Amino acid sequence: MRKKISAAVIGIGLAAISVLATGGSASSHGYTDSPISRQKLCANGTVTGCGDIQYEPQSVEGPKGFPSGGPADGTICAGGNSRFSQLDDPRGGNWPATRMTAGQSYTFNWRFTASHSTTDFKYYITKNGWNPGQKLTRASLESQPFLTVPYNGQRPPSTLSHSGTIPSGKSGRHVILAVWTIADTSNAFYACSDVQF
Repeated sequence: MRKKISAAVIGIGLAAISVLATGGSASSHGYTDSPISRQKLCANGTVTGCGDIQYEPQSVEGPKGFPSGGPADGTICAGGNSRFSQLDDPRGGNWPATRMTAGQSYTFNWRFTASHSTTDFKYYITKNGWNPGQKLTRASLESQPFLTVPYNGQRPPSTLSHSGTIPSGKSGRHVILAVWTIADTSNAFYACSDVQF
């Protein structure tokens, strides 16, 4: 009996050390795959030269409170995380883009690798006339989200979809910024999706 307990304690201890050594955490992680996010494009190999994000598309976590708080302008797509700065590179406005129709309903899809108590999900879109060759800033985005989905502290399942109407009057290239705000930490998760109207 004593050997079994000792082995269990050692196993738990090694698991905890492994999490600490790799910088991992027990917090939630997630990303959007519809419209496909930049981090997912990197993870599935559609876009190369992405650095670490190709191995962990679910980890774009940064301070919550957007737009009054959160990541600094120019670092929004990476959640303010310099490890994932390739997501902030506009690549000359040439990220692969999902085709959409302005004014139409669209189903947004999240994938989660771990669950967490959630405040809400918000979706922002760039203004008409913004420059897709520059890094994303608050001034590039409409001031209010076009879709807010309250989640009241619930934990999402492994996949979650939201339906909403894309703002009318959009044409050309745009970016949709999805923000998943966590209820019981100081962070949120960020996902930028390039779209073409």
